[in-house]
Amino acid sequence: MAFFLTKKNVEEKRLGVYVHIPFCKSKCEYCDFYSVGGGKDPRMVDHYLQALADHIKEAGKLAPNYVVDTVYFGGGTPSFFGPENLEKIVDEIHRNFRLSIEAEITLEANPDSVTLQGLKRLVRAGFNRISIGVQSDDDDMLRRLGRPHTFQQAKQAMQMARKAGFGNINLDLMYGLPNQSVAAWRDTLMNVLALRPEHFSCYALKVEEGTPLWSYRDAANLPDDDKQADMYLSACELLHEYGYQHYEISNWCKKGFRSRHNMKYWNGSEYLGFGPTAASDFAGKRFTIVRDLKGYITGIAKKGAILNECEQIAQRERAGEYVMLRLRTFEGINREEYEKNYLLPFAPLERIMEYYKDHGCAERIRDRWRLTERGWLLSNRIIVELQEAQALSTPLAKKR
Repeated sequence: MAFFLTKKNVEEKRLGVYVHIPFCKSKCEYCDFYSVGGGKDPRMVDHYLQALADHIKEAGKLAPNYVVDTVYFGGGTPSFFGPENLEKIVDEIHRNFRLSIEAEITLEANPDSVTLQGLKRLVRAGFNRISIGVQSDDDDMLRRLGRPHTFQQAKQAMQMARKAGFGNINLDLMYGLPNQSVAAWRDTLMNVLALRPEHFSCYALKVEEGTPLWSYRDAANLPDDDKQADMYLSACELLHEYGYQHYEISNWCKKGFRSRHNMKYWNGSEYLGFGPTAASDFAGKRFTIVRDLKGYITGIAKKGAILNECEQIAQRERAGEYVMLRLRTFEGINREEYEKNYLLPFAPLERIMEYYKDHGCAERIRDRWRLTERGWLLSNRIIVELQEAQALSTPLAKKR
């Protein structure tokens, strides 16, 4: 296994690494993420491991002055891929990138696809954060959603993760589920709060075209927007009461346990993605890999095209992303960093934020503007207004 960096030789430029594992035991009714359900073909797994190894090796040559300080395995179901295969990928990252001794290494896991011995092996391999897909405490609901586990298995997975040595555990939950009431959602939160994770991610169910749920959405008795908003605010209230900081629209944590990898996306930091559909933002360019497992494997092996899109991001577009992404977070936006980095006036944005402040949807904390929890419910509308104001702004004169 390759070396970790010590604090003394860590460079200034930081990099996140995302690895997509496109294998699942089965596909959930609502899932629009790219994955291959129905098990693992051993030959396909071997080919995929080789493709990832070759891709990571090639990419490492492009980032000699970067320190990788976060690694995130998403999917699909990374835990279904098996600890021995995940360990091989981590070793490959060790060999080809400069990895910080304090790197956050996260694994997404389904409760039915983890064992105590497997989790212990992952901890030894360097994994120190796990995100467990609980989604609901109602077994009937889990079956309707196509989830391959029970709530009891979710509790057992949490216990095994603790016993294996994970001190940073996130639990994923969904609300706005078929026939779900606000009271039932609160009961779910209370049952999962009893597990005492360091981090919560709570997402409203989105019905995506092309998923099985889409075909019977009108008969699914889904809560309307108003009821979903009530569920969201209920989560805000309850999680705050239990000591969780609401640091991003859909994420809450105990002090010191923010997802460092996801913060890279929201703060506009650089990251490299590996595997089909994985996205990257690196060296001023954004690029996405094809949504095709076999196409990815073949493209890597034959040194062919694997990108679905690649573009240089203009400075004004970056300014729009700054507003969109930062207003998802507790930190919000700041005049000095906005005008310095994008050479656009902050005043037009501030006028809009003042308006929403008067309506309880925004607030100014010292030198930063952010949305309130009620403002987050209207974030799409507010951000569109801000970006429209940006489009009409005249750039500031550069200082000589």
